[in-house]
Amino acid sequence: MNVEAIIREKLTQELNPDTLEIINESQKHADHASSPKTGQSHFKVLVVSQSFLGLHKVARFRKVHKILQEEMNGPVHALSLDLKTPDEV
Repeated sequence: MNVEAIIREKLTQELNPDTLEIINESQKHADHASSPKTGQSHFKVLVVSQSFLGLHKVARFRKVHKILQEEMNGPVHALSLDLKTPDEV
């Protein structure tokens, strides 16, 4: 299972982003006691999308967490999010 590919597919399908960058940062956390040591547990994500228009920061985070709920309950231990509208870049 490629977690990064799943994240990319779900966010692309649900948010139709202008920009989507996903960085796997799992290697930075491999020595942490709580790390699942799968190599696919910590991600940094930048999404620029019209779908965030009119949503405050917390609502944007909730929207993305809902989309990735299955991954957040499973293989993803940490998710750093940078969520913007096109006019915010």
